[in-house]
Amino acid sequence: MQIFPAIDLKNGRCVRLTQGRASEETVYYDDPVAPALLFKAAGTEWVHVVDLDGAFEGVPRNLAHVARIAATGLQVQLGGGLRTLNDVEEAFHAGVRRVVIGTRACHDSEFVSGLVHRFGAERLAVGIDAHGGRVAVEGWKNVSVVRAEELARRVCDLGIQTIIHTDIATDGTLSGPNFKAQEAMLRATPARLIASGGVARREDIAKFAEIARAHPRLEGVIVGKAIYEKKVALVDLLALARAP
Repeated sequence: MQIFPAIDLKNGRCVRLTQGRASEETVYYDDPVAPALLFKAAGTEWVHVVDLDGAFEGVPRNLAHVARIAATGLQVQLGGGLRTLNDVEEAFHAGVRRVVIGTRACHDSEFVSGLVHRFGAERLAVGIDAHGGRVAVEGWKNVSVVRAEELARRVCDLGIQTIIHTDIATDGTLSGPNFKAQEAMLRATPARLIASGGVARREDIAKFAEIARAHPRLEGVIVGKAIYEKKVALVDLLALARAP
């Protein structure tokens, strides 16, 4: 199981939001390369980057900063505002290893299947951000009528092999993950799952590691605010995740 430390970009800075609300923003680093270097020193291989400006505006806004993060040697998984073929190509040109498609995956199956055909499933993930079991889109500003598990099954049929499932109610709250929702998503599709939202303590990762032993398709867990608030130590989480 992988740990994906998160870097959320807004106006070029590393921030965290609470439940995706732009009005509840905390700035942790003016230069997002600083946490990337700390994460690399702790031993992580991946970093999960979200272009919040891109998610809100519908077009990537922080690719120059993403390229600087990728230049550290970390494997970058990027989401936020990637809604056209050109956006995806530019992300790959910036050094991104895996792109995450969110909003457009909810309503454009042809776009998703086209990306799978062009780039291969290993370089793609679909981000499914759920509020009350329904998919939220456009930077979580709107909640669709589509059920999260329904969308997961749909994109798997299109060739997607990795899903990032975020429980919005717990994201950025340090209240603990919604393990029930994550396990339900694991049962719903054959895809690999990356869980996100609510990690607050090392015991949360220990619980996910236990789930991963029963469900090997749990590829990893995204951790953000708990690291920045020093509730957990990344090096400790990495050791937990890698333990047999």
